[in-house]
Amino acid sequence: MLLKFIKQIVFLFMTVFGTLGNISVSVNYMFSWCGGPEKKPIHLILIHLAFTNIIILLAKGLPKPMADFGLRNFLDDIGCKITIYLSRVARGVSICTSGFLTVVQAIIISPRASGWRRLRPKSAWHILPFFSFFWILNALLGMNLIHFITSISQNISELNNGDDYCYFMLESQKIKWIVLPLMVLRDAVFQGAMGAASGYMVRLLHKHHQHVLYLQNSKLLYRTPPELRAAQSVLLLMLCFVFFYWADCAFSLFLSLSLVDNSLMVTIQKFLALGYATFSPIVLIHREGLLIDCWHAQWKKLRKCLFYFSIR
Repeated sequence: MLLKFIKQIVFLFMTVFGTLGNISVSVNYMFSWCGGPEKKPIHLILIHLAFTNIIILLAKGLPKPMADFGLRNFLDDIGCKITIYLSRVARGVSICTSGFLTVVQAIIISPRASGWRRLRPKSAWHILPFFSFFWILNALLGMNLIHFITSISQNISELNNGDDYCYFMLESQKIKWIVLPLMVLRDAVFQGAMGAASGYMVRLLHKHHQHVLYLQNSKLLYRTPPELRAAQSVLLLMLCFVFFYWADCAFSLFLSLSLVDNSLMVTIQKFLALGYATFSPIVLIHREGLLIDCWHAQWKKLRKCLFYFSIR
């Protein structure tokens, strides 16, 4: 009983903590994107990624604690379909956006003489069609879920496996073997692009590091450009993504092949499924000092307001 209560608190904390972190990241980047002289495409991609993570946490992380706390029938049949469908679509969009983020950042820091430099987005608005493509692609890949999800309040006898608030009914094998290869292909393409772009950025950062060491030995001052600092943040973000994605895949594969119902393994797998959406904003907040910059800016505005009212 105590372990179940701890599990409920952990999932609720992850959902609330991750949602607040992603809201903080998106709001900070919105202010910097709207108020800055230059509209940086990376900021718009990070805003989109934070928005996608919020949907994952609310659709996948929130119903589980509510069901554990006794609200087992709080979702009707339509609510179950929308919740699970949004969770699946948002997860796919998060994978696509993460790969896209890495590729765009690699293009931005590429040398001027490189052919990749010509692919650099000339405006932040040029990347909006990619977001539409990600949502449409994953919405189509998740369409099969709508027909095989039902609420536990429905009196249906042919139920396969449940999640305490929604059930997945037996799925057509023909549809399953059409959708599954497409999802694997999507993950392979975007993670392959992510891996190639990450390797390219690591090589460029290594060259930059060697250049900095040369300047330090020559007793010359040199500051790291903002683009390279942003590349370091993106690489850490991608390491976070790779860890949680492949750990989630490993545990999911183990559970699908295991003949024994292991509740601890199921709990760990659900924790890993929410891990990237929960902890990715911490990487950005820690690396770029988003909260400190925001508080500093708000404090300056407050001081100006107080000064204005004091002289009136």
